[in-house]
Amino acid sequence: MSAEPRVVQARIAEGAAGVRADSYIADTLGLFSRSQAKRRIVRLLVNGRPAKLSKRLRAGDELWIEYADTPAAELLPEPIPLDILYEDGEVLVVHKPQGMVVHPASGNWSGTLVNALLHHCGRLAERFPGEQARPGIVHRLDKGTSGVLITAKSPESRDFLACQF
Repeated sequence: MSAEPRVVQARIAEGAAGVRADSYIADTLGLFSRSQAKRRIVRLLVNGRPAKLSKRLRAGDELWIEYADTPAAELLPEPIPLDILYEDGEVLVVHKPQGMVVHPASGNWSGTLVNALLHHCGRLAERFPGEQARPGIVHRLDKGTSGVLITAKSPESRDFLACQF
């Protein structure tokens, strides 16, 4: 998490009158989703007064949002068994079981397919610098969905596979 919270200020335009603060933050400002707003907003002021995310905004209102960045988690390899359908030097095709999260995100920092891939493929994170949360991930399946997932072992194979999708 950042040492200092971030602050965003906005004046509500005529066309946004009547919109809830959380919807305005998500849809108009594009800061984060409404559910993330609940977790990340430290303080919300409307015209200098504390307000709830459900507050309906009026034209001309001054919105002041203080929020925290999400903490960056260090991904660790985990010896999670993989149901490997195919593997070569460039790709790994697995059957993802229902209930497994594909890549880490808030509330799911371990036990993911990425944690298993980091263990199975060894140097996968090194091959994808700057993509720590999703190394080799070409597509995803929802947590509640089982199915075939194709992963890449290099940026070149990931780019090639992404074009196929």
